[in-house]
Amino acid sequence: MALNLALRFILEVCALVSFSYWGFQSDKSFPIKLVLGIGTPLLIALIWGIFGSPSARIPLRGFARILLELFIFGLAAIALYASGKPILAMIFAFLVLINRIIMYIWDQ
Repeated sequence: MALNLALRFILEVCALVSFSYWGFQSDKSFPIKLVLGIGTPLLIALIWGIFGSPSARIPLRGFARILLELFIFGLAAIALYASGKPILAMIFAFLVLINRIIMYIWDQ
């Protein structure tokens, strides 16, 4: 059980890294790359911290929680794909799906 929770944490960090990578790989000027590469992961971390983390101030439950996870992890996979890393995007999406299924089965 703890291994699955550790995987979840690693996937959350990987999502933030994928947003940062996407931002810095954009075809924009350096200041825009800086804003996207640093600002996007910070915004996502803020949203996750408020609504999705285990110690969230406004924890989402049920369908709203699934939508939040789909939004964040789905966008992270899309960011990887858009950055020219389709294989990593598929691996990431697959791991998120398996992790979520196990979390559901084990009621984590």
